[in-house]
Amino acid sequence: MSTLNKTFKLSAIAATLALVLTGCELDGEDGAQGPQGAPGADGVAGTDGTNGQNGADGANGADGADGQNGADGADGQDGADGQDAQGTSIPGLTRIATVPLGAEVTGMYLTEEGDLFFNAQHPSDSNMTADSDGKVFNKGTIGVITGLNFNKIPANVSSSAKPMTQAEMETVQVAIGDYQVLAQTGDTFDGKIEGGVGHIYSFDGEVLINENHNPDFNGFVQTGAGEGYLFTNWELIPGGMSRLKINKGTDGKWSVEEAMMVDFSSVMGTGANCFGSVSPWGTPMTAEEWIIADDMNNTSSGWNHSDPSQVSPYLEGNIEDMTNYINGNTGGTTFPNTYRYGYIVEVQNPTTTSPTPVKHFTLGRVQHENSVVMPDERTVYTTQDDTGGVLLKFVADAAQDLSSGTLYAAKLQQDDSKEPAVTGFDVTWVPLATANNAQIEAWIAEYDSISQDDYVEGQSNYMTVSDVEAWANGDALYPTVENGGSTVTAGRPMDDRAAFIETRQAAKAKGATAEFRKLEGININQKRAKEAVEGTDLIAGEVVTQAYMYFGNSDMDNTMIDDEGDIQLDDRVKDCGAVYRMPLLAGYDTNRIEPVLMGSTYRSSLDKPSRCDANNITQPDNVMVMDDGRILIGEDASSERTNDTLWMYDPKAK
Repeated sequence: MSTLNKTFKLSAIAATLALVLTGCELDGEDGAQGPQGAPGADGVAGTDGTNGQNGADGANGADGADGQNGADGADGQDGADGQDAQGTSIPGLTRIATVPLGAEVTGMYLTEEGDLFFNAQHPSDSNMTADSDGKVFNKGTIGVITGLNFNKIPANVSSSAKPMTQAEMETVQVAIGDYQVLAQTGDTFDGKIEGGVGHIYSFDGEVLINENHNPDFNGFVQTGAGEGYLFTNWELIPGGMSRLKINKGTDGKWSVEEAMMVDFSSVMGTGANCFGSVSPWGTPMTAEEWIIADDMNNTSSGWNHSDPSQVSPYLEGNIEDMTNYINGNTGGTTFPNTYRYGYIVEVQNPTTTSPTPVKHFTLGRVQHENSVVMPDERTVYTTQDDTGGVLLKFVADAAQDLSSGTLYAAKLQQDDSKEPAVTGFDVTWVPLATANNAQIEAWIAEYDSISQDDYVEGQSNYMTVSDVEAWANGDALYPTVENGGSTVTAGRPMDDRAAFIETRQAAKAKGATAEFRKLEGININQKRAKEAVEGTDLIAGEVVTQAYMYFGNSDMDNTMIDDEGDIQLDDRVKDCGAVYRMPLLAGYDTNRIEPVLMGSTYRSSLDKPSRCDANNITQPDNVMVMDDGRILIGEDASSERTNDTLWMYDPKAK
């Protein structure tokens, strides 16, 4: 009850009481005080008073003392691997495809109908990811891009992204179309090929020498629309070549109808079948590469050394495999003659039941990477893939017959600069000798009976540097054994065998340049070359007045940067490699080497190809030239980094 209500009620009671008291005083004595009356009803509530003002803020308290340091936290997890270094993209350079981990790009071959074949050589056997067709890339793989005519690929096609995920790194990735696997090492195609594609057996068919995961060159011999024979080199010692009869269905996919391994026993087999080409008359040309045991300063004089490790760490195994290859289970003991290996081998009658291999001794014996026959069907250029290698030219006596002719070696004169990107070379051709296959094979046969039992320390049963120098000097006789000559030719009348069976040393002794480092595949476009040189209109929509022969140089190191001899480049490019070209002149001659595309390095703690810009070429191995003048480049750096690339480059964008 409020105070106001209480006051009002008490006042009313007091007034009433006063009247009563007054009445009593007039009429008589006051009576006794009556009892207190009941409380009155509560009065109406009063209005609330206004709120008081906020009090002033209190003063800030004093700062507290610093707390103790907390314990160190646990180390965080390692971050994900960083991306490969990315440099500025090169105008005109497009990444068309990448191959799986461990593999290099080989076998580029573009048909008239626009089918682009290429292989994944020696992919890692730990790759586990399957592609959309269920194929796992842990074996040597032959394949083709389907779904388009590659001859009509647009100029503005986007590059394929560099693989980032494990699945991308373990499979073939393409910028356009789809990659179809045609064959992998060991495939039998439901029994069509005994033993499996890429399996190399002894001559008698009884001993499996190797399971080859190194498919290299592809060459397609067309027999009709969407059909033909695909020839593939298998690069190992001993080597081989497969032939698949393939057919393209209406869905654009290819099927294998027949399969075989070409029989090379008639030429004592082959070794390290590397790249190749198809001649203008339609025969595959396979190149024997690293079966030769020599180097830039020595001949093959140590082939039958009683301790092969003194010559090469690989020689003993190579000789053992070649011996088993030749003899198998026959009980024979034939020792391989080194002078029967290291040549360009033409596969004649390629579409018959039994193709016929012919070794062209006339083209010289070196670690051949590749050869290419010009449209005149007489002139052939070939490259040596080794340290201190040579560039060779051969001119046949007759068209379509490489069994007889003259061999030349290139002599280079460097421009007045050392920067690889701008430095070219003038070229002259040093004649070595003229001969034919039969003549050269007769010389080779003189070494057939030699074995390790004939080895004598301090002597050689094979040609020596002294023998070659005597030939180059024009001596009438071979040197005696006492004067450093071979036991086979000692004191005999001089001949020209040195030019064809010890070609590098012969070229060097004659003054040619033997300084290339890993001179790789050499190639032309047959139609562009013929239009430019002969004036025959073969390229639609373009008048070709100048054509080029291109070659890769995968490693510009050692003899190319040693400040000695004919080639003295600086070491900026080094392991990243380069692509060069040679303008074709009248008669398919050439007298100039020009730089086209250089790999580039960036500053890094890494070394070898790992230093190379991922958006530029690295160790270009083989090249091919498209009808429109663009070139395809396959990389060979797989053992040094991840995911080699198949590039397309337009020299016109340079």
